Amino acid sequence: MTILAMNKVYLNNILQKARNGISLSYQEIVYLLSLQDPGAIQQVMMTARQLRERHFGNKVFAYGFIYFSTYCRNHCAFCYYRQTNGLSPRYRKSLREVVEIALRLADSGVHLVDLTMGEDPLINDTGNYDLLLEMITRVKEATGLPLMISPGVVPDQILQSFSSCGVDWYALYQETHNPILYKKLRIGQSFSERGEKRAKARRNGILVEDGILLGVGETTGDRANSIMTMMRDGGHQARVMSLVPQPQTPMAGRVTVPRINEYLCIAVMRLAMPDRLIPASLDVDGIKGLEMRLQAGANVVTSIIPPSSSLAGVSQSTLDIEQGLRTVPEVKKIVAGIGLEVACAGDYVAWITAQKEKLAKQEDCYDENRYCGRTAAGFGGGIPGN
Repeated sequence: MTILAMNKVYLNNILQKARNGISLSYQEIVYLLSLQDPGAIQQVMMTARQLRERHFGNKVFAYGFIYFSTYCRNHCAFCYYRQTNGLSPRYRKSLREVVEIALRLADSGVHLVDLTMGEDPLINDTGNYDLLLEMITRVKEATGLPLMISPGVVPDQILQSFSSCGVDWYALYQETHNPILYKKLRIGQSFSERGEKRAKARRNGILVEDGILLGVGETTGDRANSIMTMMRDGGHQARVMSLVPQPQTPMAGRVTVPRINEYLCIAVMRLAMPDRLIPASLDVDGIKGLEMRLQAGANVVTSIIPPSSSLAGVSQSTLDIEQGLRTVPEVKKIVAGIGLEVACAGDYVAWITAQKEKLAKQEDCYDENRYCGRTAAGFGGGIPGN
């Protein structure tokens, strides 16, 4: 048998494992991420679409995005809004502005509002989270929609407050699960703390999103390790985005990786995590990049931003926003064109409710195991008083 034929058999075996619900190994994920043959990549993407249909039908969810503060205390090597970048636009939206934009997003048909901020020194350094908690409460009351919060690393008691205020999602991206590379990307930030915060959010009944960044110096093995880690960690949404090099950052001028790397990564994530939400972000290539990400197996459209809102994106601060292309009507055109449809609000709420019920059962088991462990350690087999 020729090497080509052996590779074809190996690929088919991996894809059949995925279709049968059998977890892929690290080596198999590395193999899939290393594929270069267009026909083989198409096979992987087709299998990813099949698994998406098995778990979600032809439904796609849509997320509204409000980047309400672009001030940040951090020095992330990839970020346009790093503290020392004097080129990036700085603003803090008022409570009234945020609620008004959230209402516009709700009226347009999004399923969720994502409130995103940098680690704003006005909040994170002072520990004054009251304004953020009020914003969460007001947006929930005004829109009635599920809510995602992306505030960076916050104290444990604030995670508890998020839960009390009705936050449904906590997004905290690792970018890479290689600790050495992480130090070069999230300069001066703890690698382990981010994972600990995601775990604590889950224990507070909040769904969690993790994510990775491509084109920042990672190897194929690093990408595979990230997929394996996100699969094991039990997050509910996993994303991958390609680096868009930003001016006045350490990564300015870096050559971007071909987009096929991102599409393939989305597809492999779907094979490894068939029942998770996997976003197709409008923030990298705008509306023109949506179709291929959906064809790769994504089932959430993120970074929907209404025009005339004076909001910025993350990777592409202005792309397609004022032209009205990052809106639900434009998304629906692309989605319908490939045989999918934007789900109704009830579908998304039902999915969230089911995931939270599972999370609550997992937390009950966690508490029970923790109690049993403490009992065994504290009241061993010895006779009291001896």
